[in-house]
Amino acid sequence: MSAPLLEIEALEASYGPAQVLFGIGFSVGAGEVVALLGRNGMGKTTTIRSIMGLHRDCRGRIAFDGRVVLGSPPFRIGQAGIGYVPEGRQVFPTLTVEENLVATAAIRAGRDRWRLPEVYALFPRLAERRRNLGTQLSGGEQQMLAVGRALMTNPKLLILDEATEGLAPLVRAEIWAVLRRLRAEGQSILVVDKNVDILTELADRHVVIEKGRVVWTGTSAELRTSPEVKDRHLHI
Repeated sequence: MSAPLLEIEALEASYGPAQVLFGIGFSVGAGEVVALLGRNGMGKTTTIRSIMGLHRDCRGRIAFDGRVVLGSPPFRIGQAGIGYVPEGRQVFPTLTVEENLVATAAIRAGRDRWRLPEVYALFPRLAERRRNLGTQLSGGEQQMLAVGRALMTNPKLLILDEATEGLAPLVRAEIWAVLRRLRAEGQSILVVDKNVDILTELADRHVVIEKGRVVWTGTSAELRTSPEVKDRHLHI
């Protein structure tokens, strides 16, 4: 079996004296979609931010594509091949749609799938709004832009934190359709979202976090037949 693309072992993280992650461990393989699940405040975003080098007070091991990246600055982790769609979108407000897309664009060896024409074909609304500033976009358009911006880095792994939170139903459906297409094309994805039903259709495996610990892992088939997991760890 080939080594995982992303491998996390014994990850701990703190905010000052308060420890919030306790030995998190999971992996994402090449071409695999993994969902990181859990109620609000259980450590999902801290896990993602630790992977991306945005949360520095952490310990353990994070390796990507065979290289340890824990402790590397965020731009180095992005250069290694991880595309990140953060919670809250965080588009550049004073740049146009097109400037947002090209700001972090990268053509990597053997990976030049995503350029402006391909992103505009994926999200036609962005093509229509290409000269608008980030502040002039709706929340749904900003999320499309955040996904497109991450794809423009031609990532080996795409990470989405709260992929469809706060979006209108039609926009949510469009984002899910895009993620299905990316999966069909072999894109590795790590996704955080609250829509468990859709994630059991999209993801290969699921990692459930509660109070900073992994409490369950399994396939979509196993999650569908384990209502006690949803009742105990996912339902509000």
